Amino acid sequence: MGERGKVYFLGAGPGDPELLTVKARRILERADLVIYADSLVHPGVAALARPEAEVIGSAGLALGEMMERMIAAARRGQTVARVQSGDPTLYGAIHEQMVRLDQAGVPYEIVPGVSSAFAAAAALGCELTVPDVAQTVIFTRLPSRTTTMPERERLRELARLGGTLAIFLSIHVIDRVVAELLAGGLEPATPAAVVYRVTWADEQVLRGTLADIAGQVHTRHLTRQALILVGPAVGQGIRELAAQRRSHLYCEEYSHGFRVSRPGAAASAAPRDGAARLDADS
Repeated sequence: MGERGKVYFLGAGPGDPELLTVKARRILERADLVIYADSLVHPGVAALARPEAEVIGSAGLALGEMMERMIAAARRGQTVARVQSGDPTLYGAIHEQMVRLDQAGVPYEIVPGVSSAFAAAAALGCELTVPDVAQTVIFTRLPSRTTTMPERERLRELARLGGTLAIFLSIHVIDRVVAELLAGGLEPATPAAVVYRVTWADEQVLRGTLADIAGQVHTRHLTRQALILVGPAVGQGIRELAAQRRSHLYCEEYSHGFRVSRPGAAASAAPRDGAARLDADS
C-alpha cells in the first residue's frame, strides 16, 4: 500500500494499461490525488484510480501549479500518484519536480515503468541485442528548442559507435535524424523501423532502411508519439543470422554456475556448491 504523505512517480508504460507494474497499479488504486500526463498516458490508466480520488490531467498545468497541488496533498497526509508515460527516469523531466519536493521536505519514490523502446521491440518481434551483431543499445534524441545536446552526444557521433539506436522525441525531424546517421557513417541500407503509439489501438509499425524510412513517415503523416529504432538488430533478416550465433546461455556444451557441460545432452545439472550467480555470456 502507498505510504501516506508521499509522492510516487509512476511509470505508466507505453500505453496499454495492462503493462503497468503490479506495484504501480496498487499505488494508483489507493492514491488520494492522481496527476497524470493526459496528453501521453492512456485514459485507461487514470480510470484505475478509486472513485473518491482527485484525478487531474497535467497537460494544461504549469510546473508551479502542479507542484503546489502535489505538495499540499502530501502535507495533508495524502498519497499522491504522479503518473508519467513510459519510465519516469527516461526523458521524464522529474529532476525539477524532485528538487521542489526536496525543498518542501516531501518524501517521494520512483516506480519504474515499461519503456516504449522495449514495447517497440516487442511489436517488431526483435531482440535489440544479438551476439556478434549488436551488444549495445543507445537511448538518445535530437536537440530541440527546449533541450540542448552535449557535442559528444550528437547523433552522428553515436552512429559511429554501432549497436542499436533507440531515438526518442525526434519523429517530427526524421529527415534530420537520417541525415545525421548517414553523416556518422551508417549505410543507407541500414535497417530502420518506426513504431507509432506502440500498444495503443491505433499503433502503426513501419519497417525499412535509412534510405526509405523518412518517406514512409511522411506518407503516414507521423509527427509525434513515435519511436525510431536503427541498426542491424532490427532488420527483418536478423533471425537467420542470429540462429547461426547461438547464445552460450542454453548451449549444452557450455557450463556455468547452475549447469555442467554435457555435450549432446539437453538435461540440466543441479547448481553446484550452492552457486547463486549465473556466469554466462549471452
